[in-house]
Amino acid sequence: MDLGITGRVAMVAAASKGIGRGVAAALLGEGCRVSICARTAEQLESAREEMAAAAPITEVLAVPCDVTKEEDLAAWYRTTVSRFGPVDILVTNTGGPPAARFLDLTEAQWREGIEGTLFNVVRLCRLVLPEMRKRRWGRIVHLTSLAAKQPIELLTVSSTLRAGLSALTKTMSNEFSSDGVLVNAVMPGHILTSRQVELNEIRSREQGISTDDYTKQLASTIPLGRHGRAEEIGDVVAFLASERASYVTGATIQVDGGVIQSTF
Repeated sequence: MDLGITGRVAMVAAASKGIGRGVAAALLGEGCRVSICARTAEQLESAREEMAAAAPITEVLAVPCDVTKEEDLAAWYRTTVSRFGPVDILVTNTGGPPAARFLDLTEAQWREGIEGTLFNVVRLCRLVLPEMRKRRWGRIVHLTSLAAKQPIELLTVSSTLRAGLSALTKTMSNEFSSDGVLVNAVMPGHILTSRQVELNEIRSREQGISTDDYTKQLASTIPLGRHGRAEEIGDVVAFLASERASYVTGATIQVDGGVIQSTF
């Protein structure tokens, strides 16, 4: 299926590894010119080189950026527009906020989570929306988490803020769909990234078992019987960013191997 986005300009946040990288690779594979960011310059450049080698017919730009800093986000956006032109596709993404139960969280950790999980989304959207609305075409996809719909005890901050992002997805879609800007969200399940490994290590210590045993135990609770892969998230995001998804907006799509048990 031709997704119709060859030549489109995409920004993908936190894309040096994990789900963000899987999304960037999928968009490159569809012919987009992709701008990625991450905090660690060396890791970011390594990711850029590998993605460029895998998709030599298009372009990938890497800009070091701390998504919790407003000035870094603005600089990333300016650099992208200077290199590629107006942004057509924005994929918001960030590493997970502090993982802890409610009484173990400090106010500083709550503020860290809000800056890194919510405010970066707000700031990036404010940067790209004026041009998207002017040109009457845009795609914004928020990467959230299964915790948005099925809160997880250890992920108190994430569960709270990801649910807020689901609400933001709907309010933004209501406001900007008439301008040709479609806003959707994707809720990944247990995807085997470094973040998932970190969480598995925490939970295995609490249960007094090995990380391998806990990982197998968790996989057994997923109807598909395994953890997901970053590229499986990337493929769904690429569809939502495409011409083929022209009647999809305000949706939050579960990509979780069936682990969320609610019907709506």
